[in-house]
Amino acid sequence: MTFSIVACDLKAESWGVAVASKFPGVGAAVPWANAQAGALATQAYANTSFGPNGLKLLMKGLSAKETLAKLLMDDADRELRQVGIVDFNGKAVTYTGAGCPNWAGGIAGKGYAIQGNILAGERVVRAMEKKFLSATGDLPTRLHAALLAGDRAGGDKRGRQSAAIYVVKPHGGYGGFVDRWIDYRVDDHADPVPELGKLLELHKLYFGKSPHNERLALKGAALLQMTAILKNAGYLKKNGAFVSAFNAFIGDENFEERADPQAQWIDKPVMKYLTNKFKK
Repeated sequence: MTFSIVACDLKAESWGVAVASKFPGVGAAVPWANAQAGALATQAYANTSFGPNGLKLLMKGLSAKETLAKLLMDDADRELRQVGIVDFNGKAVTYTGAGCPNWAGGIAGKGYAIQGNILAGERVVRAMEKKFLSATGDLPTRLHAALLAGDRAGGDKRGRQSAAIYVVKPHGGYGGFVDRWIDYRVDDHADPVPELGKLLELHKLYFGKSPHNERLALKGAALLQMTAILKNAGYLKKNGAFVSAFNAFIGDENFEERADPQAQWIDKPVMKYLTNKFKK
């Protein structure tokens, strides 16, 4: 009882799923992705084996359409399933069984499959498609924008509870060791899709990197502002000199790669975030 978008960005070599539902922990069941295969959403009366089994079929080189046919072939309850698949080459397919509760349906296009059931109406998937096609930015940003558009168009007609986003790309994970790039879930919240957006913004803050022209030199007004933050947070009192206090503070806040205590600069987005976090 869910709405989702499965999509890819072939230029950026990324595949992913964004999903929301009036159901707890939707991210534990619906989204599946592999950077060497593609991405898949299994929902409605979900057959969760479609996730790992579908990725195995995609890994073998089957297309999205061929993979869907294989998954449904031996499933006696296929009419209760809803599935969206985007393969390694960007081909997409969506399926809604006749037994899925209304409103239920989907749309597929080049590089995306959108589907949902127990929705406020067809307008939900149409709003998601329109937003995904017009949105700019990386794949996680566009997936979330589409999910939010569907949510605000009525989403799950029963209400809101959980949302998730899962995106993979080669060496996209922390340290480049795995392909899991984005993996965030809001498992139980009155308005989960905007909360999911906040987590994506935090991901950009902690794992992103600003260009050199967005580095803010800690002098003048910026130095006074950071000094006030360090005093409010208790760091200058504990560590004495500004550089040592700033170094300790940045380490505790996990922004070591977005600031330089010796050169005394900090990325502007991080400065803005810390100012809001520690303002009195």
